[in-house]
Amino acid sequence: MSEQPIQYYAKRTAVVPRSVHGPFRRFKSAVLWLAFAVYFLLPWLPWARTDGIAQAVVFDIPGRRYMLFDLVVYPQDIFWLSLILFIAAVLLFFVTALLGRAFCGYFCFQTLWTDAFIWIEHWLQGERPHRLKLARAPWRDREKLFKVGATRLLWWALAFWTALTFVLYFGYAPELLVQIFMGTAAPAAYITVLALTLTTYLAAATLREHVCLYICPYGRFQSAMYDPETLTVHYDKARGEGAAGRMAARHGLRTVQERAATGHGDCIDCKLCVQVCPTGIDIREGMQLGCIACGLCVDACNGIMARMHYAPGLIRYDSEANLQSVAPHAPRVDWRRLKVIGYGASLVLMTAYLVYSINHRQSFEHSTQQVRQPLFVILSDGQIRNRYQIRLTNLSGQDERYRISVRGAPPASLDLGNFKEVLVHNGKSVIVQASITLQPEVAAIQPEFEFVIRSSAGDEVSDPARFFTQP
Repeated sequence: MSEQPIQYYAKRTAVVPRSVHGPFRRFKSAVLWLAFAVYFLLPWLPWARTDGIAQAVVFDIPGRRYMLFDLVVYPQDIFWLSLILFIAAVLLFFVTALLGRAFCGYFCFQTLWTDAFIWIEHWLQGERPHRLKLARAPWRDREKLFKVGATRLLWWALAFWTALTFVLYFGYAPELLVQIFMGTAAPAAYITVLALTLTTYLAAATLREHVCLYICPYGRFQSAMYDPETLTVHYDKARGEGAAGRMAARHGLRTVQERAATGHGDCIDCKLCVQVCPTGIDIREGMQLGCIACGLCVDACNGIMARMHYAPGLIRYDSEANLQSVAPHAPRVDWRRLKVIGYGASLVLMTAYLVYSINHRQSFEHSTQQVRQPLFVILSDGQIRNRYQIRLTNLSGQDERYRISVRGAPPASLDLGNFKEVLVHNGKSVIVQASITLQPEVAAIQPEFEFVIRSSAGDEVSDPARFFTQP
């Protein structure tokens, strides 16, 4: 008997999902439309500003600032970005521990854009059987040429629109849009549009479920956050299989009583749960890496159960612990776990701290450093001079003037050159050269003092400093 060669790679079978109706599908559609409305319309939302682009959300790269409605974020606020990333990560862990891969099923960019591409495909090519028929037809078929060609043209249009909208966040949208189509925009704009158009089309039109199955790292480490109490999509195998396994609904096996008498479960093996799955898995085989917990199989199965006059919930959101219990209760979210409580407490504390930090941010940043080369200078009259650099960064949202004085040293000892006050434009930084000159006996009595910085808006801060008379 000849040996069969080992097949290391299997030919990809395209996943062509069937459309379905139900509460989870309606929720997914609502999230999709809301996300698209926010993403595509936000660059066009005007916002009055005294200094800056009159747009609600702008990433002003030349000005090194990010304007989010009334909040202006500068590179100095990198700590906020760290907090936001931490909060996002913990929120992901928190939701996963409670509801499995709910983020993947409803809110992930890959899911949203793939859903939109599938909707375009369904609108132009019809339901799943028609799309499969078109896929098998030769390219010389006029219907296939027209429908598939129109589908791909709209896919490219949506991918281009997605990329173009992303670029519009980096400038005044009406002007930047005209510049892009007139060929006068910066080269970076065209490179970004081209790169995002290609990657969006590749991810949503070509790769699709492969992103979830092989590329996305979240699907790999999600198992570390699952517990037996995690609520996610499950197939009730005991009810569906029975003692004799699943069986199609035929004569003598249509009612619950007939199926129970022959030992068959409620699953009629219609495979609709497989056909509606965007990743092409069979949920009846148990929890799998490819399941993104979108709930479409729940809608499909409940629709079949309603037609057969069976009880709903053969496929449902439930926990593994509840399914395996002797007396299962109604599915519910179980948050009374140490891990979940820890995630929740971290979310509340870090979110509260971020809000507090934003609301209590000073209108300007300041720092004072002593010039150490040389550390001090002895003048011809015996006085000693120390020099300092005072850095001011204006974060107020408008131009400000600042006055600098001293506390703990004679006012006349401060020398700022010809400046009585310092003008700092919004978002800019200025370094002020200051010097303190004291008699040796005065410096010996009180070697420490403070620089007092007062803005024209009335904000006042002080920086401690030290006067050196010897190395």
